[in-house]
Amino acid sequence: MSTTAQPEQAATPHSEKRSAALFSVIAAFAVTLFKLLTGILTGSLGMLSEAAHSGIDLIAAGITLFSVQVSDRPADADHTYGHGKIESLSAAIESVLMLGSCVWILTEAIRRIAHREHLALKFSIWPFLVLLLSITVDYTRSRKLHRIATETRSEALEADAIHFRTDIWSSMAVLVGLAASFIGERYQISQLELADPIAAIIVAGIILHVTWNLARRTIDALTDATPIEARAQTDDMMRDVAAIDGVLSVDRIRTRRSGPNYFADLTLGLPRNLTFQRSEQITMAATAAVRRHLPGADVVVHSIPTADTAESLHDRIRAVASRSNLAIHDVSVQEYNHTLHVEQHLEVDEKMSLSAAHALVTQLESDIRREVPEISTILTHIESEPATIERPASAERDRQLEVRLRRCAQAFPEILDIHEVFVTRAHNNGADRIQVNCHCTLPDDLPMSRVHEIITALENAFKIDCPEVSRLLIHPEPATDNRR
Repeated sequence: MSTTAQPEQAATPHSEKRSAALFSVIAAFAVTLFKLLTGILTGSLGMLSEAAHSGIDLIAAGITLFSVQVSDRPADADHTYGHGKIESLSAAIESVLMLGSCVWILTEAIRRIAHREHLALKFSIWPFLVLLLSITVDYTRSRKLHRIATETRSEALEADAIHFRTDIWSSMAVLVGLAASFIGERYQISQLELADPIAAIIVAGIILHVTWNLARRTIDALTDATPIEARAQTDDMMRDVAAIDGVLSVDRIRTRRSGPNYFADLTLGLPRNLTFQRSEQITMAATAAVRRHLPGADVVVHSIPTADTAESLHDRIRAVASRSNLAIHDVSVQEYNHTLHVEQHLEVDEKMSLSAAHALVTQLESDIRREVPEISTILTHIESEPATIERPASAERDRQLEVRLRRCAQAFPEILDIHEVFVTRAHNNGADRIQVNCHCTLPDDLPMSRVHEIITALENAFKIDCPEVSRLLIHPEPATDNRR
């Protein structure tokens, strides 16, 4: 059921954006036609400039409709970041068109003022009705476009909404200019004859202001500048990410926007001894922190292994081995004569030659001394790690070995019981190999250091009593989790 619901949720914003853009095209066409006819009939430059402005808006609305249809297409092999940039490109085209209309309106207005041409207007009620209708339509569609642009984070629809909000003020300027011109003509007030071209200049100034703001935002989007809304929240994002348990440093946060989609990449310093699973958990937490500020962002986290000041000496030694992709265990550090001496066990492939294993150990010990110069000597026990899967000749519960194991366990009062004893006999390289596995119940509050001591001592005691057993594996578990 959830698989079916997801496409419907994804389709709804796209259909809302498309319907809003289509409504904008129809409204722009009707308003442009009315303004053009009224401007021709009355000879008003203000009305003609408004018609030119609305014509530019019609072209812009058409471009917006096209860009909205394309921008929501999913990413493909040729556009791995999606098609959101088409909205920024359409806004750039709108800016050029609006700048051209500004130049024409200013040129014509200045020419009429300088040469006193076409200043007499034919009085008609139609320009006022058309302008009032235009203001009503612009108010309605600007609100609708702004609402949907906010919900869908559409750059193209937001640009249209801004245009139509400024159309309201420019239409009011022309309305005032026409009224002043008609009043000046009727009452022979010569100073008011210039009201219409002056109103056209005011309209050009409004268009120029909007064009400048739109062009600046478009250039920022096309050059991948940090979005304004992201700039304001960068410090909060860094604080939220830095507060995640395990993050040592936030070295870099970069954000960009492509259409309605945000992209963010983070570089985080993480403790170098983290497990892969814990690193993934921190990555998911960092992604969630960014998305709280930038909903739906595509987040990429790059982690840098970093030495933590709280690292123990054992952690530092293990980190050096991990950097070389080597597995060490049973690391012990002793201090005598004011110097540190390390013992460790290293597992290597059972098929590796002694010379190759020795060279590997020599390099590892050299790296550890360079990382931890206070270490004086290192003794590495080389163990072979089986590379083949053993096929047991038989698997059975050996009652005698189990009894002897339980007898050895009685020497340790902390051991509450021994259960699930399993004996495996395998034939390997011409010799029989016996392995014993068991579960050992211990008190819940026993420290792990003591648990390790008890298990090691039990292993040693059992091997002395049963030298034919090659390996004893003990799984410790607390008394409250005894699953017998």
